[in-house]
Amino acid sequence: MHAAEPLSHFVDAYLTYLYEACPTQATFDGVHLHDDLLEDYRRAAIDRHLGALAGFARRLDAIPVEGLTPGEQADRALVGANIRSRQFNLEVTRAWEKNPHVYADLLASSLAAQALFTYAAEEDRARRVLSKLRQVPRLILAARENVKEPPSIFVKIGLESWRGVRTFIDADIPRAFSHVDDLHLLADLADASTEAVQAIDDYLAYLENDLRPRAKGSFRLGRDVFEQKLRLDEGIQLSSDRLLTIALRELSRVQEEFRQTAARIGPGDPLEIWAQIRQQHPSAGALIPTAHDQVAQLRAFLAKGSVVELPEVDDVLVAPTPDFLRWSFASMWTPGPFETRLSRAVYCLTDVEPGWSAERKDEHLRDYNSPTLWNISMHEVYPGHYLHFQHLRRVASKVRRSTLLAPLSYVEGWAHYCEEMMLEAGFGRGDHAMKLGQLGEALVRLARFVVCIRLHTDDWSVEQGVRFFREEAYLEEAAARRESERGTFDPTYLVYSAGKLMLQKLRRDWMDEQSGKPTLRAFHDTFLSQGAATFPQLRRLMLAHADGEALE
Repeated sequence: MHAAEPLSHFVDAYLTYLYEACPTQATFDGVHLHDDLLEDYRRAAIDRHLGALAGFARRLDAIPVEGLTPGEQADRALVGANIRSRQFNLEVTRAWEKNPHVYADLLASSLAAQALFTYAAEEDRARRVLSKLRQVPRLILAARENVKEPPSIFVKIGLESWRGVRTFIDADIPRAFSHVDDLHLLADLADASTEAVQAIDDYLAYLENDLRPRAKGSFRLGRDVFEQKLRLDEGIQLSSDRLLTIALRELSRVQEEFRQTAARIGPGDPLEIWAQIRQQHPSAGALIPTAHDQVAQLRAFLAKGSVVELPEVDDVLVAPTPDFLRWSFASMWTPGPFETRLSRAVYCLTDVEPGWSAERKDEHLRDYNSPTLWNISMHEVYPGHYLHFQHLRRVASKVRRSTLLAPLSYVEGWAHYCEEMMLEAGFGRGDHAMKLGQLGEALVRLARFVVCIRLHTDDWSVEQGVRFFREEAYLEEAAARRESERGTFDPTYLVYSAGKLMLQKLRRDWMDEQSGKPTLRAFHDTFLSQGAATFPQLRRLMLAHADGEALE
């Protein structure tokens, strides 16, 4: 009888395979062996990928649980769930066959990582961009062959995202590598950019004139697929009906707290008070320096040491969002946990465009009102994503350090939890406007919780989602529409609120089990030391008695 394969050997083999098959994700993990490649979405490559995943599943099944440490058991379960999730999303949800945005988002992220992450010399990264640009026609051909019967909303979103990528290649890449002085490399980059832009223009014409008029597919996953996706991706076992009950309960609770907080600011309609506060925002052009000051103040507060261990190195650049990412309101680009050398992280915010009308500029900046901007900076930088990644770098388990295996409810749950936790810890004490902003952000995430369930299991339309965001989360039209449309192609964006709720429950249960008076910092440091896992797995790792649901 053959001895079972060591789990560590299997993990190394699986990650090595994923890094080659998913080179863009590898870059975000801090692994740069395949930075010259784009993912291969040709049908034959997808079939090979499915075959490889099936082989890894068989190998993992042959490794017995008995004899593994609790940490190894968690790793084994997480890898197994990741394999099944990847198989499920390729074979069942099939976004690669329905959504042109999948390909644009991949290309944008792949190119942007080389422009934004300074892990290597600019000339070296420019050569990798050159290689990727030469693969753009192949990627677009795969998109054209794969996406046959998309929903019309996916074509709309695909057109927007591909136009953004086109602008990035045409305008931003030359600026990103402006210090390269190798004339041959610059000429090759210019030629490859021209060819890539031409391929994109041809695909945009195809999407607009050919595919869009006949796009009649449905974006809905359906109840069974939606629930199975949550089980595989996030370890959430509850039915969609139970999840909806939790979401509506929390939405009602936070709306009441919103009303009470508004009453502390002054008499009158809470929404009118909120509207007045939303007028307090940075002026056009002042968004970036305002956020830079916020990041400094947040770090200074955390340096007091009572909330969470703070990384010694602080290398965060606050910068305008690149054109290709302008659909994103805010984003954090942090070097991956396997990076061998530290390089800067980039916190991107989307300012107004000069050509916008005065009304549109004002509406956009109102969404960056001062209380909301504080919450965004907490979420993205301190103590949210940026700090989180610094702790992830220290995790011993390769499985629980890797972003390729990290559940989004863990990643986004922590960042969203930090918004409320920081005020609880005393930041902005007595600032009721800041609290109102935190609650406003919580309402948006809870509205996502409701809308994604109803879009994919209850036959809601995008317009019904828009109304819900306006009426229940108090968003203006443009933001409400952006949020509702996102729910069609990001069907489980309930992970923000669900992750926060599961983290809060874990904290309560962990505190109850500790002897003496455990501190907030003790919980946070313990939680972050475990690395990325589903909340059911984190409960098994952190609690003596992990019975019951992670979310209830």
